[in-house]
Amino acid sequence: MRSERREGVPRAVHSMAYENAATLGEKCHRMLFEHGTPSRRSPEASPDEELKKEGRPMEHPHIPLEDLQVQVAACRRCPLCDGRTQTVFGVGNPNARVLIVGEAPGKNEDLQGEPFVGAAGKYLNELLAIAGLSREDVYIANVLKCRPPSNRDPRPEEIQACTPFLREQTRTINPEYIVTLGNFSTKFILKTDVGITRLHGTLQRAGRFKVFPIFHPAAALYDSKKREALENDFATLGELLRGEA
Repeated sequence: MRSERREGVPRAVHSMAYENAATLGEKCHRMLFEHGTPSRRSPEASPDEELKKEGRPMEHPHIPLEDLQVQVAACRRCPLCDGRTQTVFGVGNPNARVLIVGEAPGKNEDLQGEPFVGAAGKYLNELLAIAGLSREDVYIANVLKCRPPSNRDPRPEEIQACTPFLREQTRTINPEYIVTLGNFSTKFILKTDVGITRLHGTLQRAGRFKVFPIFHPAAALYDSKKREALENDFATLGELLRGEA
């Protein structure tokens, strides 16, 4: 008979823990992307007093990116860990005004441990230049930190398991703008079912964050019609950053 226990813990407990983690994840998402990050408090006021004045919930301290990266490297929350060469945490300016969020690592990213290093990454560099930016100016991360097999779409359970890391990255970096590349990052950040085709190039909000959805650069590699939209949207991003839009 198949054992009802795994590592000494009843299956029912594992199920409850997974459900509790999912509920906690939704609460964290609301706290971050609906309430945003609290402003810097005065030394005289307690955290509870300051947050109460602002009408915001109490949040735990920011986790340094270096510590988060160690946690990600050791993560085994979903089966993607079994097929990865290494995790792909993120790269860029830890104090960036712009956080760029992609979908998931591809083959080249899995091998090199850095997001957007293949053909789509080279095109992203060109697009950033249109906005008056470079990779050194922004921080680049993905919804998933491990490559899905054969570059398939991320699954809901994988997104649920991995996105607490992205939430913490966002809290620590505390950008002004979040640029979501493609459907998966856009739908996750905005908690919407509206697709990128309708949302791209429009300024949205998630809590205190300004969110600017754009097609994924890889889309232009397979559909040349997306190239004009991508370049126009990055031009608009540059105008927003310069206060011209």
